[in-house]
Amino acid sequence: MSLLSDTLARVKPSPTIAVTTKAAELRAAGRDVIGLGAGEPDFDTPDNIKQAGIAAIEAGKTKYTAPDGIPELKAAICEKFARENGLSYTPDQVSVASGGKQILYNALMATLNPGDEVVIPAPYWVSYPDMVLLAGGTPVIAETALENGFKLTADQLEAAITDKTKWLIFNSPSNPTGAGYDRAALKALTDVLMRHPHVHVMTDDMYEHLAYDDFEFCTPAQVEPGLYDRTLTCNGVSKAYAMTGWRIGYAAGPKPLIAAMRKIQSQSTSNPCTISQWAAVEALTGPQGFLADNVTLFSGRRDLVVRMLNAAEGVTCPNPEGAFYVYPSIAGLIGKTSAGGTVIADDEAFATALLEETGVAVVFGAAFGLSPNFRVSYATSEAQLEEACRRIQSFCAGMT
Repeated sequence: MSLLSDTLARVKPSPTIAVTTKAAELRAAGRDVIGLGAGEPDFDTPDNIKQAGIAAIEAGKTKYTAPDGIPELKAAICEKFARENGLSYTPDQVSVASGGKQILYNALMATLNPGDEVVIPAPYWVSYPDMVLLAGGTPVIAETALENGFKLTADQLEAAITDKTKWLIFNSPSNPTGAGYDRAALKALTDVLMRHPHVHVMTDDMYEHLAYDDFEFCTPAQVEPGLYDRTLTCNGVSKAYAMTGWRIGYAAGPKPLIAAMRKIQSQSTSNPCTISQWAAVEALTGPQGFLADNVTLFSGRRDLVVRMLNAAEGVTCPNPEGAFYVYPSIAGLIGKTSAGGTVIADDEAFATALLEETGVAVVFGAAFGLSPNFRVSYATSEAQLEEACRRIQSFCAGMT
């Protein structure tokens, strides 16, 4: 009898964490490594938010809370949804968890039965399919294309839906591509969903506040009110507020679903960190002006990376609408050989050789379900990004 469960054999470790770990190991060994793998802002949590956490500690707010969040944070989340998204929720429709990943996982565990299908557009965040598999469901991958800006079309969604479909996981702006769906593109998808009342929508709006140029963020239940009772609108404080390590994610949706998620959390982790919850209250209710400053900063970094990568031989890099990622194609490099002697058979070989020969760490596209590509996170300084892109240009130019 095996000690490990059969379910575990269905999933794989996170490739993004593996890349970050490998880069750290090489750096510790003395290599000059530039890590472009981590999806984490490089600036610190704002001082007012840090002070709110300190104040919670000093006030003795360090005890257990309700399993899925303190009333003050749930009220702040309801206010945020009303203010920014035009969505009306009550506190008993809100769940708070230890990060956005736990929110998604709880929802899938609470709803999926063997044979249930979940439509996931590709490229996708690496954890979506594996969380579906852990919950006993079946991922159905709908591949998008660079030519369409890596956006799912209405026809593709229609083709992916069957009588077994329970969820569509929808992420905009996207990790890994930065693709953002404007209102018209999203309305085309919600029109499809309105024709299939058995399908529910799980949004991942984590990059909501990182939208560039004239792109305006919108979320499915906002665009199509008819989906309100079939949508779990998920978000968190990690990216916009530079609070990745604080581990607070949240969602709002139908009361029966929220109650089921609460039950799972009460028997797994119980409440999210109390101190982090109080810091999140300040994040959502305190000054928001720095968000626009961050958008300006990230937009400049995006422009730098897109320009320099498009100047690399064999690389095509689209210009994303949001988040802090680009997802270039290396179709022009497949079959070539690097200066170090590696045959670029696929994007994993490209990323491995790039790290070994230049010290630049990126994540290969197959990890996100669409090849031949790689993901760059530009959540680091312009100086680092410029040097990394120079190395990538030299690496590509040296191929034969």
